[in-house]
Amino acid sequence: MKNAKVDYLFFGAHPDDAEIGCGGTMLDSVANGKKIGLVDLTRGEMGTRGTAETRLRESLAAARVLGALFRVQLDLGDGNLRTGREEELDVISVIRKHRPSIVFAPFPDDRHPDHTRAGQLVTEASFYAGLAKIDTDQAPHRPQTVVYYMQNYVNQPTFVVDTTAQQKTKMDALRCYKSQFYNPKSKERMTAIAKKSFIDMIEARARHFGAMIGAEFGEGFVTKLPPRVDDVTAAFRGREV
Repeated sequence: MKNAKVDYLFFGAHPDDAEIGCGGTMLDSVANGKKIGLVDLTRGEMGTRGTAETRLRESLAAARVLGALFRVQLDLGDGNLRTGREEELDVISVIRKHRPSIVFAPFPDDRHPDHTRAGQLVTEASFYAGLAKIDTDQAPHRPQTVVYYMQNYVNQPTFVVDTTAQQKTKMDALRCYKSQFYNPKSKERMTAIAKKSFIDMIEARARHFGAMIGAEFGEGFVTKLPPRVDDVTAAFRGREV
């Protein structure tokens, strides 16, 4: 399925980034008949815990939980994510191969420089992928838009997806990353994301975004242009002034 066309293509700087920011939306998309794929721009080899090989196994297990058709791993340099022309062409090639309508990427201003660089790289490559004179031996394809998910920094969302029905399975996907997140049996060095409080924060953030739309859980996203709303009443269902 590595050549499959998808509706949504989710990019992360590292294995587990996209699950944290929009795992529920991935699951909701699949439940509604959408085809999704994932792309990790690095192997996560600079992570304090685990190895690149461990993280690859964990990421593939998580992709199965999420219902993704495929998961692609590039090698653009964890801890110094490269954003030159060669790297742009790598991302352009992936976009042209899978021809998504919507691309999801990290918000291009985050605490981790790799997240920021990933968001910028995917944004620019999504535009360049539509230029016919950039030759990758593939037909040009430009997605409708790039949707940004949030990681360390929280921004006022442009829109929020109700992920109430998907919250438990999202957390199941995150639990595939036994080397990275809370695991009381681990003997590895403690990190900020390996603390139970990090998992608690993910749930709290989902509750916060959910409350914004009158749902139990949600995931917030930022876009450069607002989405079109055809039914204003439906858009604000479940809320009161």
